[in-house]
Amino acid sequence: MANELVLNGAAAHRAGGGWRALLRDPWVVLLLALVALGVAWALTDSAPAAVRHLWHWSPALLRGLGMNVQISVLAMALGTAAGLVVGALSLSPSALLRRLTRTYVLAFRNAPILVLVYFTTYVFPFELNLGGWNLPFPDWIKVVIGLGLPASANVAEIFRGAIQSIPEAQWEAAQSLAFRRAQIFRMIVLPQCVRRMLPSWMNLYASITMSTSLASLVGVHDLVDTATVASNTVARSDFTILVYFTLLALFFAYCYPIARWTRHLERRYAHH
Repeated sequence: MANELVLNGAAAHRAGGGWRALLRDPWVVLLLALVALGVAWALTDSAPAAVRHLWHWSPALLRGLGMNVQISVLAMALGTAAGLVVGALSLSPSALLRRLTRTYVLAFRNAPILVLVYFTTYVFPFELNLGGWNLPFPDWIKVVIGLGLPASANVAEIFRGAIQSIPEAQWEAAQSLAFRRAQIFRMIVLPQCVRRMLPSWMNLYASITMSTSLASLVGVHDLVDTATVASNTVARSDFTILVYFTLLALFFAYCYPIARWTRHLERRYAHH
């Protein structure tokens, strides 16, 4: 019985400590303050009509957010696949391959994302002709490629840094036990690299997600474009303020848990 009470008390303490830690977070405090301001504003005379309009547009806004999430997931998947290949080639014994991959990484890590989005939008055709079939090539796929390019360059650097952070002694010890190089990489090095890459990879994904807001500039019907259409249709200044505040809240609600989880993983793997 005493042990049960101690365990329950410890669990309650951890739960209470978690809530207190969350409430001490400045971003959470800021969000709560903004919500309080929004509630206070909603009590004014002009607010109810704006709120009704927002409720009417909410399904469209959520569909727009779904497009942003879809673009971010596919861009990160493309960037991760390409980045792992580029990162592996950057460790090649061939000096030519190392120079080529270094040029690729420098070019796309330092290129403005908006320029890349415009570039991929206009460099690719509006439809592809494959075997006599005309297949549409929608703008949102071009944005996926435009965001996937800088993502791949960053993933390549993350992967290269993770590989180089593994002590050389681990390779030598595994070789002394008659492990082949492929076995060493798959069984010893890669699991450690994944742990070391994950926090940086998640930070990069959050950054790519926020960059999807640029998709509206090239005609993609995403969250920002939906909010712009709604604002122009309703034509009320109070609704415009409310709808863009909603955009801020939606992006924050999606990206902030990723940031919190990233910090948790960084602390967890700090001593590994």
